[in-house]
Amino acid sequence: MAIASAFAVEDMRKRPAAQGKQLFALFDPNALIAAIARSGDRDAFDKLFDYFAPRVKALLMRGGAPAELAEEIAQETLLSVWRKAAMFDPAKASASTWIATIARNRRIDIARRETRSRLSQVYEILDEEAPQQPDDAIAGAERDARVRAAMTGLSADQYRVVQLAFVEGFTHQDVAKHLAIPLGTVKSRLRLALSHLRGKLEDLR
Repeated sequence: MAIASAFAVEDMRKRPAAQGKQLFALFDPNALIAAIARSGDRDAFDKLFDYFAPRVKALLMRGGAPAELAEEIAQETLLSVWRKAAMFDPAKASASTWIATIARNRRIDIARRETRSRLSQVYEILDEEAPQQPDDAIAGAERDARVRAAMTGLSADQYRVVQLAFVEGFTHQDVAKHLAIPLGTVKSRLRLALSHLRGKLEDLR
């Protein structure tokens, strides 16, 4: 379920139907955003924050985001609402949809940044014995693309342990628990996978 369409469901779960209808009738997010845009109304922002921040956090967590990250994104989303209130157009989207879009885009940005960082870590592990040559350095985006391509040549078992250990940041012990396999098997698959990747990326060293 999309974040925007789930706000109402979240309310229904937390409040009795009659109470929810009464509170929703008193809550006008469009008017609150307009007040923020018009005069930087902090009271309007507080009301908007109190309503949407916990819902954004809960729904991001339901989508798999850790609690700390979900809370950070929720706060950043509402701060973006404060800064961009004048850009909101109720004729194009509801307040819920607009706020949900901000949250979703922020989550995507963070995920992409984390993936780039972890792909770089894979390359650094592969290249840990070779001194860096600045003049021969390949742009990060190109290098990451090469790492991705090399990973497609791994077996399914090897790919999964590399993905968990380096892309998703699991410890070796966590990988073993997650896949329900011995720790020694995890380490063996990682050694084989890294050997394969070193061969495929030899020209980058």
